[in-house]
Amino acid sequence: MASKTNPFTFLQQVRSETAKVVWPSRRETVISTLMVMVMVVVAALFFFAADQLMSWGMNFILNLGA
Repeated sequence: MASKTNPFTFLQQVRSETAKVVWPSRRETVISTLMVMVMVVVAALFFFAADQLMSWGMNFILNLGA
């Protein structure tokens, strides 16, 4: 069972824990953002190509009987 603390003590503990957080630098944030954007483009191209290939395959199979 959690011990009861008053709101002032809780806020002090939150500030103490927040001070321990190591925040990324601006350079790290920019590099990470660019990496995410590149991976989004790569994934979009992959899924577009896969969709086109499956569409071509389905059309080929369905047109065999015609």
